[in-house]
Amino acid sequence: MQIEQLKPIIEAALLAASQPLSVAQLGELFVEEDGVDRAQIAMALEALAEDCNGRGVELKEVGSGFRYQVRQDVHPWISRMWSEKPSRYSRALLETLALIAYRQPITRPEIEQIRGVVVSSNIIKTMEEREWIRVVGHRDVPGKPALFGTTRAFLDYFNLKSLDELPTLAEIRDLEDPQLRLDDDPFPPRVIRDLPIDPDAEEEPESAEAEKDENEHPAGDDQHDHADITDSQHDEPAPDVDTVNETHPSTADEAADSAEAANGTAEQDTEEYRA
Repeated sequence: MQIEQLKPIIEAALLAASQPLSVAQLGELFVEEDGVDRAQIAMALEALAEDCNGRGVELKEVGSGFRYQVRQDVHPWISRMWSEKPSRYSRALLETLALIAYRQPITRPEIEQIRGVVVSSNIIKTMEEREWIRVVGHRDVPGKPALFGTTRAFLDYFNLKSLDELPTLAEIRDLEDPQLRLDDDPFPPRVIRDLPIDPDAEEEPESAEAEKDENEHPAGDDQHDHADITDSQHDEPAPDVDTVNETHPSTADEAADSAEAANGTAEQDTEEYRA
């Protein structure tokens, strides 16, 4: 069968189907007498894709096969045909789905460890009901947690042919939430300062600090500081000798005379008070 004869058959089949059709499924439309092989079907699909240039629809290959769909540049006008609003998904669901897509196979505890919060059971249930994810195995650890991976329905919904068409990590590195890190860069090591890393080297920090102090304040600086203190003491004016003698008597006789004079003054004050 010629390519020009195959094109209308394949085009009609793709338009009539409710889901994408693979090359194998399209091959089932023909019998041996038709003499159609997969190479001819692939050539017909390529020709149909070229025929869509400049039109409002395109022939797109997704995970499950080929399908006709509306081009992205005319979608804003075509979307007005449906009154219902498109589904909106929470950020938690999209983050969980992104981690499964980029890190698959991955377990639920591993997702919770990366996101830092508990993954709601409703999120997992929603993605399983939409057939975006499925259990692909179990981790060989205590508890045998389930390993999740994406499906072909996930690729079809997001208009992807394979996981290789996902945005690269470099393109999504500047997300708003810095905790959502999908790259494999290890986190910086955190050193516990309360405990010594090497028990035999506990005294090394003290000796290092001592050497640092010696480097910052050598012996010559101490002598210089002592000399400055001595000079400052010499610069202070000497107290008056008479003042010192009045405050601190130098002999016992002078101390006695001072005591008698004080007693006399006290008695004179008492007599004046009685009078």
